[in-house]
Amino acid sequence: MTPLAERMRPQTLAEYVGQQHLVGENAVLRQSVEAGKIPSFILWGPPGVGKTTLAQLIAKMLNKPFFQLSAINAGVKDIRDAIDSAEKQTLFKSKGAILFIDEIHRFSKSQQDALLGAVEKGTVTLIGATTENPSFEVIPALLSRCQVYVLQHLSKAELIGLVDRALQQDEQLKSAEIIIDEYDALLLYSGGDARRLLNALELVSNFRKPGVPLHITNATVKEVIQENAALYDKTGEQHYDIISAFIKSMRGSDPNAAVYWLARMLHGGEDIEFIARRMVILAAEDIGLANPNALLLASTTMDAIRMIGMPEARIILSECAIYLALSPKSNAGYVAIDKALDLIRKTGDLSVPLHLRNAPTKLMKELNYGSGYQYAHDFEGNFVQQDNLPTEIMGQILYEPGKNPAEEKYRAQLRLQWGGKFGY
Repeated sequence: MTPLAERMRPQTLAEYVGQQHLVGENAVLRQSVEAGKIPSFILWGPPGVGKTTLAQLIAKMLNKPFFQLSAINAGVKDIRDAIDSAEKQTLFKSKGAILFIDEIHRFSKSQQDALLGAVEKGTVTLIGATTENPSFEVIPALLSRCQVYVLQHLSKAELIGLVDRALQQDEQLKSAEIIIDEYDALLLYSGGDARRLLNALELVSNFRKPGVPLHITNATVKEVIQENAALYDKTGEQHYDIISAFIKSMRGSDPNAAVYWLARMLHGGEDIEFIARRMVILAAEDIGLANPNALLLASTTMDAIRMIGMPEARIILSECAIYLALSPKSNAGYVAIDKALDLIRKTGDLSVPLHLRNAPTKLMKELNYGSGYQYAHDFEGNFVQQDNLPTEIMGQILYEPGKNPAEEKYRAQLRLQWGGKFGY
């Protein structure tokens, strides 16, 4: 039996739900379609928001031959066969065919290369669909020949409208007495994916008894659908969006948000070592010398979660995230090393001053290697003012202490030891 999601696939743009910024009146993509000429383009958006449907509707409106491939099971030969077929139809009908490639991000470089010539010549108009950022997943040569249109999650109202329309219009559901008392569980399960939403509705509807009205409640949905309702793709864009939110919450000294995003990742099954590694990086990059213990705690957290594992590792990760969020912040160490690397790129490999060079042989000593070096421990306070940078960049300041209690002490120490030499 044809699934409900397929039975309810829109046949016209008027039935198409969402993406009004692209297909609404006077929207950019709609104007192209109505003008009868569209560029090659890539539809980038989350699952179940109408990428395939939109491609099919556009081909139908333009009355163009439509060829569809899935990057999951198509190879270079399949691409060439589709292009050959499109070329023959173009010659016969004088119409440029549309080649739709679902999940184009899964194509290898060689597979994407195979599309270039046909796209450039106009043999086919390419429509690609992807859930991944095309900037990372599509080769530059192909990306430069395509527009990128971003599709958005369907709103709650749009999703509810899909459910209501299915109950009113689907031949198999409209004759049944199905009453939606609560939508929340259906919407949660769908995660904004229209296909999953309609599949869930159909699954729950299958449990109705003949002659007895079916009242769909949150409890009904949870009872029927026994699987994780959280939306979290450990390899896709949301993986990067959520870890980014987690890091930025700790950097922003917001422990509540940090714990929330941590919970989102744990609930979605994220690799706990990946989370811990990012906390080690944050401890060095964003807290640094304002609280050196942060790096120690983050490193210890990494070791501890490896020993303990889930579910108890959640407690260790939570405590570390809260500690890092509440720590004073400084990126002075991060800025210092990047300034040093930039300086090296500009000045090249400058010579080590003679007094700092190692002199293990007689010849090196005769060449004055190490001559004039002052051993700090021979002086009061284990310190002596001595130039340690190459002559060409002497006096260069790379480390500027942050404005926090710990580094203000370092600034005072630098001022005491070096006076005005480095401007501290």
